[in-house]
Order: sequence, then structure tokens, then C-alpha cells
Amino acid sequence: MRLEFLKEMPKAAIRVRLDLTTLLAALFFTWTVQLLLPVILTYLVYEKQQKLRLMMKMHGLKDGPYWLISYFYFLSLSSVYMILFVLFGSFIGLDIFRLNNYSIQFFFLFIYINLQIAFAILLASLFSSVKTASVISYIYVFGSSLLGEALLKLFVEDASFPRLWLVIMELVPGFSLFRGFYELAEYAASGNHKGKSGMQWGDLNDPANGMKDVLVLMSIEWILLLPVAFLLDHRPAWHPLFLFQILSTKHSSPRWRLDKSKQSFSTKIFADMIKDDVFLERKVVKRSLKEIDTRNMIICHNLKKVYRGKNGNPDKLAVKGLSLALSKGQCFGMLGPNGVGKTSFINMMIGLVRPTYGTAYIHGMDLRKDMTEIYENIGVCPQHDLLWGTLTGREHLMFYGRLKNLTGAALIKAVEESLKSVNLFQCGFGDKSVNKYSGGMKRRLSVAIALIGNPKVVYMDEPSTGLDTTSRNDLWNLIKRAKKECTIILTTHSMEEAEELCDRVGIFVSGNFQCLGTPIELKARYGGTRILTITTAVEHEEEVARLITELSPSATKIYGMSGTQKFELPKREVRLDGVFGAVAAARGLFPVQGWGVADTTLEDVFIRVAKDARAFDVLS
Repeated sequence: MRLEFLKEMPKAAIRVRLDLTTLLAALFFTWTVQLLLPVILTYLVYEKQQKLRLMMKMHGLKDGPYWLISYFYFLSLSSVYMILFVLFGSFIGLDIFRLNNYSIQFFFLFIYINLQIAFAILLASLFSSVKTASVISYIYVFGSSLLGEALLKLFVEDASFPRLWLVIMELVPGFSLFRGFYELAEYAASGNHKGKSGMQWGDLNDPANGMKDVLVLMSIEWILLLPVAFLLDHRPAWHPLFLFQILSTKHSSPRWRLDKSKQSFSTKIFADMIKDDVFLERKVVKRSLKEIDTRNMIICHNLKKVYRGKNGNPDKLAVKGLSLALSKGQCFGMLGPNGVGKTSFINMMIGLVRPTYGTAYIHGMDLRKDMTEIYENIGVCPQHDLLWGTLTGREHLMFYGRLKNLTGAALIKAVEESLKSVNLFQCGFGDKSVNKYSGGMKRRLSVAIALIGNPKVVYMDEPSTGLDTTSRNDLWNLIKRAKKECTIILTTHSMEEAEELCDRVGIFVSGNFQCLGTPIELKARYGGTRILTITTAVEHEEEVARLITELSPSATKIYGMSGTQKFELPKREVRLDGVFGAVAAARGLFPVQGWGVADTTLEDVFIRVAKDARAFDVLS
């Protein structure tokens, strides 16, 4: 019989069901879960970039509690995210969530979020910029997902591809996540087609199922990444190139010996030129270490800091054998030009850098051995305000107050008093976020943070910078009250502030103190002159100079312009009544438009000492 055409026999209608799981596949779900990585990483890098973690450490927060709290915070955040992720997928009817065993899904996601947190902590130790960390993390998130879809998926479906290489590729957390979702999607599609459930615990023993390998691999990697992240976080002591640094140091030792020999001549000259007050301070330090109880004192004994030269540059001796003894109730001021070693000294005292030689004792605790205990007893007001922009002033003080072991009513009372003391209690400023504060308000909050909890020692780096006159005077009064119960070391460029607050002052130049004493002692010792200022017509300048020379042969003209002249008159030659007599005589000879006489200020002493020290450095 001749066949003219073909025709299908009638059959039951097939209901076509659109499965979003097939369309989205593992790629979309891998993206969704990995988007938590940039969030965690930028949070950790932000605290490091803004030096907030450093600020917390200086106020007593140890590394262990910091990482433990951070870890469980991120774990809680990730767990809520994963639960909502699975529930929402089940609610909209996605087979990958609806058909597969929920306990397998949650176990798989729980292992992965722990691995992801450990991976973020590892990456955070490698970045110091939030922008860089954010860009790199997003490249990783989308790159690993796309490579999983384009590369890993082909290898998984290729039965001839070696399984060992698959395991090696899945060491990348993003690939492990993709492989897990791929297996869940395959079992969900198979169960939907056959009308059965998806992946069950018994299916993990199937050789074709890679979920078991993924779970084991992620668990091992999670456990191993945590100690590696810890070591990288402390890489100043455990740097990967530590061995090469040792070898380079050995090879460079002849240069170091040569540098030391060159420095020996300068050291000898320096020892010969050392001021009596600095030499006396060293004797006090030595005697204190032997005879006096150091539990209520700060003693710096021969502190030195050498920064090793790089790329052929010589070593930099930033602090040259500094010795200092301070007792409770003193406010000590460090004065000095920029770049002379003040910051290096402060950084050694607060544990940011380790002394090359020498040590310091903070109320009986050794700087080299007991830094953890020292952090619990100090307060720090850094030069730049280290604050969280989203927190209020009250929340800052509550947080740092807890670090100082304040709780309950004592904490609330201390916070209220701190806000009032720095004028942040009025108008509800204490309950506003810090990003709404002015520069002066942030500065006052930083001072309040340094003083909360009654620390034994407080370090302040230019505390009144940016404050108006009224706020500055209020802050000075606060510091005066606080120093009765603690020892304060502050740096400042304001001579008025140093005279107002400091019981003792040290002028720090070229890595060491050039002089030590009270402001009155320093002015008497280095300012044995009076400054006479007189203004006349230009044609009478020579007559004025002649009268001053007759009054004091050792007088020095230090300024002269358009008839205005300044003369430095030694006190040993000229009494104050003699100056008045000379001005009266000048008035009898020619018109005097204005005149004035003043004693040497602390600023004059500072300028003179700094110039002498620099001149000595040039000669040596």
C-alpha cells in the first residue's frame, strides 16, 4: 500500500510548566549569595582605613574579642540573609529550594557563609583602602560566577575530566558555591521530570554527586583559613618575606656598622653639648628605677627608635635615647617643630611601634611586656578625630566607657558628665550622629573619649586644634581638673596652651629634648632679655640705635622697617627703669610715635632653642 502522508495519533495534552530554576541556573544564585562578601570586606577595611580598630585597641579592646564579636555579627547577618533567601525561593515555587531536602540546603549554606566570613577576614588583612577592596571583591564575585558557568560547568559535565583537577578548582570558594548550586539544580530538575523529590542525604554517596566533596572541601578550607587570616593580620611579626628580610639585614650589616661608626662622633659631640636640665632628668630616671616605687609614675628610660633605611638610604634615628620621669598629677607638654620625632615617641608610648632600644614603665607596667594591661589604663586623643560617622556622641562614650569596665548606673553617669564637660549635652548634640558635628564638636568628643573611665595616663595630640576661644578655655579647664587624678602628656604648637596647662615643658628637636623645665624656668634660663619696640620717623632710626647702644652695649637689633625697630636688651645690663629713662630721653630729642617693652615669651624660647639645635645638627 502506498504511503501518502504521516499523521500523529491523538494524545493527552501536556501541561507546559516554566521552571525559573532552569532559566536562572546556578549562576544567578551564586551571584546572590556572594554579594555578602563585599559588604563584610568593606566593613572590615573601613575600620582599618579610618583607624577605628586602632582607636579601640588603644582603649583596651583586645584582638581576640574584636574578631570574635565581628565574626558572630557577620555570621548572624549572613544566617538571616540565607534563611530569607531560601524561604523566598520556596515561596515563589523554585524547584531548587522546594524539592531538595531543606536540611541539606541549610547545612550547605551554613558551611559556605562561615567560609566566606573567614575569606573576607583574610582579604581584609591585604587591603588598606575601602575603594580598592570594594572593586576587587565585586570583580571576584562576578568573575568567579561567570567562570563557573563558562568553565567549571563544562568540566563537571565532562566525565573524562580528572576529578582531582575539579577538587583543585573548587578550592576557590566561588567555584565551590557554584558546584553546590549546580548539583542542587540538577537534582531538582531530575525530580521535577520524574515526579520525585530532589537531593536527599542518601544521594551524597552517589559517585556522580559532587555535593559531598564540596561540603568536605569547604569545611576543611574554613578551618584552615581562620589561622592563616590571624597570621596575616599580625604580619609585622609574621611577614611572608620575613626570611628574606633577615637575609637582607645580614648582607647590609657592614653598612649598618659603618653608619654606627659615623654616628659615634656625633653622639660624643651630643653628649658634650647636652643641657644640664636634660642630663639631670636622666639621673632622676636612673635613681627612680632603683629607689622609687614606679607604680604611680611614668618613666621613659633611654628610648630609641631607628627606622631602617630602604633602597640604599641611610637609617633614620628618629628618637635618640629619650629619658623622662613624670609623677601622678602632672601635665607634661612636648613642644617641637614638625618631623622631629614627637609622633614616633607618642607611637612608642601607645604601643603602635616597638622601641629599637630602651623601654618605658607606665605605673609599674613595662612597655615591652605589658602593653595589653597598659591599654586598659590609658586614654588617647589622637591628632585626627577617629570616629564613626553613623554613631552619636553618646553611643561613642557608651562604647568606650564599657571598654573601661564601666557598667550600669556608673556608665550612664559617666557619659552624662562627659557630655556636659565638653558642652555636647545642650540642645541634644550628644544624641545626634557624628557626621552632623562640626570640626570643633568632633574635637571635644575625642577629648571626652580620652578622659572617660578615669584612665591613669592620657595622651593628647594637639587637643584644642580648631576650637574657638570659649570652647578652648572650657577644654583647658576640663584638662586642669582631669590631671589631678592622672598623668597627661600632650603635644601642642600653642605656647599659650603650654603655659596654661603644663606643669613641665620639654622642647623636642632632632630626636631628643633640648631643654626641660617649667615655663617660668625656661623663660628665665633662655630668655634673659627684654624686647624693646620703638617707632619713630625713618630719619631718626640712627639716633634711636645710638641711644640704645649707650644704654646697653650688648643690645642687638632684631627687626627694623619703616621707622619701627626692635632691640633685644640683656637683663643683666639693663634694668627696667633704665629702659624708661632711655625712652624719655628719646622723646626729648624727637617725636616717638609708639613704644613698648616686654619680657621674653615661651615662643621666643622655643624659637631660640630650635635654631640652636638645628645649627648644632649642621655642624655635627
